[in-house]
Amino acid sequence: MDAAALPRADETRVAVIGLGYVGLPLAVGFGRRLPTLGFDINRARIAELREHRDHTLEVSSEELKATPRLTFSADAADLARCNVFIVTVPTPIDAAKRPDLAPLKSASLTVGNAIRRGGVVVFESTVYPGATEEVCVPIIERASGLRFNVDFHAGYSPERINPGDKQHRLETITKVTSGSTPAAADFVDALYRQIITAGTHKASSIRVAEAAKVIENTQRDLNIALINELALIFHRLGLDTSEVLAAAGTKWNFLPFKPGLVGGHCIGVDPYYLTHKAQQIGYHPEVILSGRRINDGMGEHIAQRVIKLMIQRRIHTAGAHILVLGLAFKENCPDLRNTRVVDVVREFRSYHANVDVHDPWVSADEARQEYGLDLASELVPGKYDAVILAVAHRQFIELGADRIRALGKPGCVVFDVKQALPRDKVDDRL
Repeated sequence: MDAAALPRADETRVAVIGLGYVGLPLAVGFGRRLPTLGFDINRARIAELREHRDHTLEVSSEELKATPRLTFSADAADLARCNVFIVTVPTPIDAAKRPDLAPLKSASLTVGNAIRRGGVVVFESTVYPGATEEVCVPIIERASGLRFNVDFHAGYSPERINPGDKQHRLETITKVTSGSTPAAADFVDALYRQIITAGTHKASSIRVAEAAKVIENTQRDLNIALINELALIFHRLGLDTSEVLAAAGTKWNFLPFKPGLVGGHCIGVDPYYLTHKAQQIGYHPEVILSGRRINDGMGEHIAQRVIKLMIQRRIHTAGAHILVLGLAFKENCPDLRNTRVVDVVREFRSYHANVDVHDPWVSADEARQEYGLDLASELVPGKYDAVILAVAHRQFIELGADRIRALGKPGCVVFDVKQALPRDKVDDRL
């Protein structure tokens, strides 16, 4: 039997499965041009989107209202009317830092129950090279009874969303595309070229596209790990890391990375997908895992430096009141995924300190659900023995160093994780 024909342009009906930071902008992009169904198993999420509200702040109410060809549903039966399925579910790691493919497998089963002959499934979720064809496709085959590259085709086009970034948007970032056959690759590339003004890069295979995605953030992770390790060294040498980096940065080819907490849905997670696959094939990655260990230890390092400063001022850590400003993984963004600020909080609490966390950007319910943290809704002046600027939200920068210090008691410790405040206004910084 000949391979099924790919959907014609005038018959393409897109389903975007998973409406988080990645899926929603994609659904809106396609919804401007094609009949598009935004699907998510979270019924509360579907309800808010139908009311033109997006709590991730990636898409405005006006943008949602301006996409008449986009509909939303939490009912998997509605997927049956679609012939192109784009999967944008999370790919986290578990407590042992191994890939957690449960959301991806569940989405593949959902696609398998909905796809019909001639359908195409495209994965955007970050995975290790080979995952699409080795893990996802067999699930779809079993659920659908269809044959891969005969009855249906697959593609991979890795997401490159940067949460909170209003300059680099979906449409303005070059999109890597790929397909399971040359014809499928052409189809997937043409599909995305309808909405990506920056253009596309068609990879030679799905595995190449998967590998390209996973190394983007691995490279960035290692660069930050180097700067974090330098910060550890400079601290012991009594040097200010920011001053050293400013001096080194006067050379034209010095890369402008800064030390800090490495969290979020990509940089602190993706390298573990690559190292997992490397270990499966008998190679033990040393540089990548070394960088991960350095970055994963920065929260404890920050807390320890603050505690040492407190002890030097004869402030007892047990029972001390400590304020952490910011919980999101990055500034001016409500995204809490894999935030490493929690490492700082946990280290303080291991010394029996009372820790308040304040963040005007994030959802209090989400903070409680994900991390068991009850956020402080108000800032109380004169209460704290130490204040840590962990995330450089614009509200904190506008508050200024003097008013941040005023949140503490006389003689309190002020530590600047983000190097966002004047050096002479803080007691120490990373």
